[in-house]
Amino acid sequence: MTEIKHGSQVDAEDLFGPRVIAILPMGSTEPHGPHLPLDTDVVLAEALSRAVASQLAREDVSALVLPAIPYGVTRLAQSFAGGVTLRPGTLWALVEDMVLSLQQDGIRQLLLCNCHHEWEHQRVLHNLALDYVERGEGACQILMPARNDSRLEEVECHGGRRETSLMLAAAPGRVEMQDLERLEPFQIDLPVPERGVNRSLAELGAARGYCGDPSGASQAEGSQLLQQLAEGHVSACRETWADLFVLS
Repeated sequence: MTEIKHGSQVDAEDLFGPRVIAILPMGSTEPHGPHLPLDTDVVLAEALSRAVASQLAREDVSALVLPAIPYGVTRLAQSFAGGVTLRPGTLWALVEDMVLSLQQDGIRQLLLCNCHHEWEHQRVLHNLALDYVERGEGACQILMPARNDSRLEEVECHGGRRETSLMLAAAPGRVEMQDLERLEPFQIDLPVPERGVNRSLAELGAARGYCGDPSGASQAEGSQLLQQLAEGHVSACRETWADLFVLS
């Protein structure tokens, strides 16, 4: 049992420790078009976290999966119903409080499995990780792995083939297939946040809340993507916390 939300206090007593990697799934609650649920990023973050924990277990590395954070900085889809956003400072404080709490329980490694890729949200997490690089007695290091599918995400930026394929692999029953089959490809040029451009999907012309080609998605592609993402996260753990892998 690696997902602590399914366990009891007694179960948790055996899971926390200095050689354990705590995995935090991070998503958002936001529209992803007519074919995907509002909690798409949360579902994907949980699926990725479970896949990472399974791969770590095969290498004899202990890991636990924390309950997901279902909210983030969510402005890109703000013109559509169903989005709930946090302010950047709120997100920072929330994750930081969790780190401080985990430190008290002896956790020294926290891996962020983030599946909400809005630029402002990611910037908060990257900067927070830079504040928690120390690891040892009473200190928990945050690891925010670099993404290894960024080119596909540029083309299929929101609710497109990539996210839809991942959802077909992680939770196929949650995809509205009738709506999916009717969706036409729609491409936009994403804003460049570094230049101060901050426009929503609706302002960029994505009238249905998605961009990319979701109808081209497949479960097989989603399974492959999920495996690649998990491997990338495990590789980052191995590079950062090599001492945890010495017995594997």
